[in-house]
Amino acid sequence: MGQDRQNGLSRRGLIRGGLLAVAASGAAVVGLAGPASAAAVNLGLDKQGAKRIQRWILTMYGYNGAIDGVLGTSSWKATQRYLATWPGQPAPYKGKIDGIVGPKTIVALQANLKKFHGYTGALDGIAGNGTKAAFRRKAYSNPAV
Repeated sequence: MGQDRQNGLSRRGLIRGGLLAVAASGAAVVGLAGPASAAAVNLGLDKQGAKRIQRWILTMYGYNGAIDGVLGTSSWKATQRYLATWPGQPAPYKGKIDGIVGPKTIVALQANLKKFHGYTGALDGIAGNGTKAAFRRKAYSNPAV
């Protein structure tokens, strides 16, 4: 059953998981694989870190999903609302509030992380190691769940 494998991942497994593409740099480009499924994008966070982000957006930005440690569409919609409306946001999110973690979401997140959580990289829309490390710092600056 010829599954093309590269870096331990099968193409069939990526498609089933809802992941549309993985850039050569290792940064995920995520979107909808179909009308009913979307990939979870924790950007390198463990479950506890993702729960901390969910609890934070629950109280302030309209997240109404479970505190389950899986940053899915609802989690990212609430994060996009934060990135679009927070008055101190240096580069506000200007895309649709759709929960898709694309370049516009990542650029706005990177700008926020640069201002508040020690991100030193470019605002390039690629969730590389620096973005993920700063996102972890943001998550763990929130109370434990």
